[in-house]
Amino acid sequence: MNKRLQVAKYLFFDLASAVAAWTSFFIYRKYYIEPEKFGVDPVNIFSEKYYLGVVVIPVCWLMFYYIVGNYNNIYRKSRLSELLNTMLTSIIGVTIIFFISILDDEVRVYKNYYQSYFTLLGLQFGLTAMCRFVLSSINNYQIHNRKKGFKTIIVGSNENALKMYEEIQALKNGTGNLFVGFVHVDEKNGFSEQLQKQVPHLGEFGDIGNIINKYEIEEIIIAIESWEHEYLGQVINDLSDTGIIIKIIPDMYDILSGSVKMTSIFGAPLIEINRKIMPEWQQAMKRLLDVSISVFVLICFSWVYILVAIIVKLGSKGPVFYFQERIGIHGKPFKIIKFRSMYIDAERAGPALSSQHDPRITPFGRFMRKTRVDELPQFFNVLISEMSIVGPRPERQFFIDQIVQKAPHYKHLHKVRPGITSWGQVKYGYAETVDQMVQRLKYDIIYIENMSLIVDLKIMIYTALIMIQGRGK
Repeated sequence: MNKRLQVAKYLFFDLASAVAAWTSFFIYRKYYIEPEKFGVDPVNIFSEKYYLGVVVIPVCWLMFYYIVGNYNNIYRKSRLSELLNTMLTSIIGVTIIFFISILDDEVRVYKNYYQSYFTLLGLQFGLTAMCRFVLSSINNYQIHNRKKGFKTIIVGSNENALKMYEEIQALKNGTGNLFVGFVHVDEKNGFSEQLQKQVPHLGEFGDIGNIINKYEIEEIIIAIESWEHEYLGQVINDLSDTGIIIKIIPDMYDILSGSVKMTSIFGAPLIEINRKIMPEWQQAMKRLLDVSISVFVLICFSWVYILVAIIVKLGSKGPVFYFQERIGIHGKPFKIIKFRSMYIDAERAGPALSSQHDPRITPFGRFMRKTRVDELPQFFNVLISEMSIVGPRPERQFFIDQIVQKAPHYKHLHKVRPGITSWGQVKYGYAETVDQMVQRLKYDIIYIENMSLIVDLKIMIYTALIMIQGRGK
């Protein structure tokens, strides 16, 4: 499905709704609120304040929606959850606008403030929710009628896979699954000729990464046989860092024990492997805090950046900043930014971890590492959504390949954005060997399993203490 086109539609109608809401509110204020105070009808309705607001406020709404994740998973939103989300964001946004732009208005009685607030809230929420409801309804109609869908592959190749495929295809309303093909788990188990007649055979599970990239897969359904359950943990682990929706067919024990959660009234019963580590509202708040804190640090501490840059430049030959490829969320590479703390060509002999008395580190670089000042440029990585303030530290692929050989569950760290600081960083510090990386891993796994805004706040406080006391390494 064309995600960009759908996002563009949401952006257009959200922008149009914000413009219409502000215009309608301004007219209401001029004709109903101000005459009560001044006793005359308005002469110039659209003042400079209106034109400034009609340009700035809608753009701010779009930025706010983007930050809180309103444009993520645009095709997978239920209309009810979207309605509630729109209500929450409208309340927050209108409250901010009220205190910034409306509270200084001259009014006759105090209740006019309440009238202004609830009028703007009603207009903003009503128009935005109506447009989004229409877009979601059209989208759901197209999915139910199989005009749109998510490219799906089946992991499994025998009776369970065939039954599941036939059950989904027989449903009156489409589930959104457009089956590209199936892969078999192990060569010795083979695959059903009947299944191959229904849907193409794409290969063996060992080549799943290439298959996902080649066919742009968006969803995977695991439908293996009971004798193949020994592979289940490996299959889920190998798929955990792909960022793809993973579902599995339940057996009767899963249904009786309550493991099967209904996600669609008319769909086939499937267990979705839930990767939502935090509630959506906390994810939105985490991202909002990431952006707000990053903007604050980059602007208010710009003098620190300039001072450190000058000292780095004067301290040794080479660039001020150091860019290095790291692996981020869902295994996607990105360039991490740091103040250079080593002499140039420090890794001419190949990738190497730093140690406590590493001769490659400059004198000022040693100070920066103890106070974590070298990490400050990463707030830009946070701002552009490559990192978060709190999250597992990103590593290079060279070392990840070695870690995975000893701890395959390392891939679970790719479920979340990497961070400037982490629980592993606070409790363990920098790792000097791959074995130490594996030991630090348990702290990051614990963090992921217990992610919350409160935990993030604690880690940030501990990190600030480490910086102040110079206890980093």
